[in-house]
Amino acid sequence: MSSSTTRLIAVISAGERSTEAVLAAEALRRAAADAALDLAVEVRTALGTLGDTGSASEAQHLLLIGDGDFEAERFAGLPRSEASLEQALADARAVLRAATQSPAVSGATSDRPKRIVAITSCPTGIAHTFMAAEGIQQSAKALGHQVRVETQGSVGARDTLTADEIREADLVLIAADTQVDLSRFAGKPLFKSNTKPAINDGKALIVKALAEAQPYRAEATAANTGSSAPKQATSRSGPYKHLMTGVSFMLPFVTAGGLLIALAFAIGGIYVFDDAHKGTLGWSLFQIGAKAGFVLMVPALAAYIAFSIADRPGLAPGMIGGLVAANLGAGFLGGIAAGFIAGYGVYWLNRAIQLPRNLEGLKPVLILPVLGTLLTGLLMIYVVGVPVAEALAAMTAWLRDMQGSSAILLGLLLGGMMAFDMGGPINKAAYAFSTGLLASEVYSPMAATMMAGMTAPLGVALATKVFADRFTIEEREAGNAAAVLGLAFITEGAIPYAARDPLRVIPALVLGSSVSGAISMLVGAELKVPHGGVFVLPIPNAVTHLGGYLVALVVGTVLTAVALRLLKKPAPIVAGTTT
Repeated sequence: MSSSTTRLIAVISAGERSTEAVLAAEALRRAAADAALDLAVEVRTALGTLGDTGSASEAQHLLLIGDGDFEAERFAGLPRSEASLEQALADARAVLRAATQSPAVSGATSDRPKRIVAITSCPTGIAHTFMAAEGIQQSAKALGHQVRVETQGSVGARDTLTADEIREADLVLIAADTQVDLSRFAGKPLFKSNTKPAINDGKALIVKALAEAQPYRAEATAANTGSSAPKQATSRSGPYKHLMTGVSFMLPFVTAGGLLIALAFAIGGIYVFDDAHKGTLGWSLFQIGAKAGFVLMVPALAAYIAFSIADRPGLAPGMIGGLVAANLGAGFLGGIAAGFIAGYGVYWLNRAIQLPRNLEGLKPVLILPVLGTLLTGLLMIYVVGVPVAEALAAMTAWLRDMQGSSAILLGLLLGGMMAFDMGGPINKAAYAFSTGLLASEVYSPMAATMMAGMTAPLGVALATKVFADRFTIEEREAGNAAAVLGLAFITEGAIPYAARDPLRVIPALVLGSSVSGAISMLVGAELKVPHGGVFVLPIPNAVTHLGGYLVALVVGTVLTAVALRLLKKPAPIVAGTTT
């Protein structure tokens, strides 16, 4: 064997599937010969063991294929990757290519330009999605790599990756704050992250991804059998990410329902829902918005929390559990509980129930939906639903009765949270809390939240014009974009400024947004839609106390700008320029 030849060991453990295991071994041997790889294959079946792995000390990588007992302790310390039997039969070359791209195998070739495909996504599908995409594109170009980025935003996927691009890719990079379908990346080296690293330091993210990516095992997801879900689909996500996935799918229901309710009131008055107006356009719009759009809001939240955890088998139990929660009066809190119960319940059932291979197809269409729905529904009715409904009723009554100092404190809190990390976990927690309350017809926190979210980028934009000496030429030019983003309620427009000078900029943003949120609560402003910024303000009845609401926006924006003037130091003057 030449010293430059890569030596791999493949162990196939397939139980009763001995014929398929032998076919997979032969496919791997042929693919290895074509790629000039030295491959030793061992096949372990119920009939015995075929083949010999040779000396493990001379190998550079261990490839485990199948789901049986590999006795892998024989190869302790040897870098390894995994693939399913189906993947080896379908594309043995891709399986070997993924194994040889491991850092321990690729060695000196790791510095060559890579082909990278990426997906970016965030809960609202607006700012972070495209900022992360831009960060990955610019960083990959700077590092000398080729990259294609698919954005899964609020209007669906754009620049969708083709099958050829995925097949030829050296790395799949997922920068997402929500759950992304990974079934098309089976066998490819894949690395998962949230959007923040892509925005803040894309180069470091790409370097880390190239070093740590592992072949993705889709197992039965693509086949829709409902068997064990992908390890990587769940190992790097948690309750927050599942919740944000549910919120992202819930938002269109809230937006459509809220706007139609506002239009109904504008056309038919505040009593448009009475039977006296039945058949009128206003009454019809109210039925669509309130009796359909808002009714589906909690079930959609629960369904996609469960979907994020358990994939498609969790969808029906989550949606049904969410509707049970809504019928019990448990609102969005009950929907969240139902989503997690359904998701983790189905996830557990999926692993606990083992069926013969010829009956495995019954799990996703019959066994898991029925048992998952029974588990979720009964727990909601007899255990969780009533206490949650009582807690929500108490919180709703408290929020509606808030006046004076209590309202101001809530506005200060929500406002500060919106500006503190501008699209991060704290910001999203405030946003999810406010949008969830819309289902309980509590609208003032939503008004304060959107107000505070607009204030931060608008305050920065104003400061770049009025106090230009505090900003570089690049920052001043970017102020126009920040203004547009602020008007559209995209708080992330202030991120570039906060990233460059966080200790001075973030306190200024929190101050202005907190005050604007407090004023919004104090004047009793209510907002019936969860997004849109100033562009929803002209819609009749979308926001109440419009005059006071605009005052809050102006005061918060000016206060943010003044705070930036006081806290930031003058920007250095570049030779040959004027300020």
